[in-house]
Amino acid sequence: MKRAPLARAVAAPLLAGLLLPVAGPAAADTPAGPDALPGVSQQRRDASGRSAGCLPPSTKGTQLTPWPQTFLRPDRVWPLSRGEGVTVAVLGSGVKDGSGLLAGRLDLAQLPGGPDPAQDCVGHGTFLAGLIAADQREGAGFAGLAPRARILAVPVTNEAGTPSADLVAQGITAAADRGARVIAVGVALPNGTDALAAAVRAARGKGALIVAPAAPDTVPTDGSGTAKAVPAVYPAAYPEVLAVRDLAPGGALPDGPSAVPVGGRVDLAAPGDAVTGPGPAPGGYYTGAGPSFATAFVAGTAALVLGYRPDLTVDQLTQRLEATAYRSPDPQYGHGTVDPVAAVTRLAAPGAPAPPTAAAAPTMPPVPPPTDAGHRAGLIALSSLALVALVAAAGAVAPRARARGWRPGRAEES
Repeated sequence: MKRAPLARAVAAPLLAGLLLPVAGPAAADTPAGPDALPGVSQQRRDASGRSAGCLPPSTKGTQLTPWPQTFLRPDRVWPLSRGEGVTVAVLGSGVKDGSGLLAGRLDLAQLPGGPDPAQDCVGHGTFLAGLIAADQREGAGFAGLAPRARILAVPVTNEAGTPSADLVAQGITAAADRGARVIAVGVALPNGTDALAAAVRAARGKGALIVAPAAPDTVPTDGSGTAKAVPAVYPAAYPEVLAVRDLAPGGALPDGPSAVPVGGRVDLAAPGDAVTGPGPAPGGYYTGAGPSFATAFVAGTAALVLGYRPDLTVDQLTQRLEATAYRSPDPQYGHGTVDPVAAVTRLAAPGAPAPPTAAAAPTMPPVPPPTDAGHRAGLIALSSLALVALVAAAGAVAPRARARGWRPGRAEES
């Protein structure tokens, strides 16, 4: 009887069963109940358009890891970079670090005639700063993408969160002058100005990467719920700026009206819906949805890259973020979904050609990197595969050994 074919017949289905779980979805990809958390938005206004007051403190907490962190897996590159030495400017409603998640790493930029950068009535700026650089806490699943980066708070809105084009232009200039390598603009303006365009060009010339939402967080609709045509928004419409759109849990495009403006541009996509983050007061967490939140994850990724490769120019940094993104055949993803792991670790050898351009890069579906569960399953599968191979080899050798009359040794009789 031939034993080797039998061993292979047994090993094949066992191997298939071991490898299947590696490709399957992991439970960690499911959002950690964001609907139970109070919401944060770019502006706080009531139905009449008046200010709705400051954001109330949150009493809702969670120890679970939010889905964007399990999707992007920044912890895989933290042994190489946590954004040390990189300053990320957050242009928004200010940053108030009530929870101490930015302790020792928060700088303030007061603009002439502008609001207090240490106050944040809306909570949106603090939320974005947390997504970028909040420190890890014992027993907490949430952490910023680059938890050792510095944050420069630059307020460019009024107390209700309404932005000013003049303040955004001043804020970009101030951030570049203060040495920010990354400028995360958390607002979307309906119109550009000469001063804003000039500020963008000058900041880029000083080596600052500007990242901005490709659309407003709230898309206007008509009475039937159909999205109204929205023109390109600023500063994302400028070619020197990385325009970012948001993704829903799992990497899909959000349901409902399209958030991409008519005539607008999308360079990169990132998690932006059902996002969890901190607020200005001590206590619990909040949730938010929209392209402005996706902007923070791209800015955090840029900080990780610069923490590992501070020598990169702004053009090289831009190319790396775009060339290492997860590709999708859908043009609504732009160059693809930002990938912190690939952006940091895919390094060219000295003298080697630059990474492929976005147009030449291979396409792939918008799926997340493997989660912890998938990583553990992979290790189990590899270990089990080695065991299967050993069993199969034994099944092939044993018949030959018996055929040659090999016997195990016997103890000598006394």
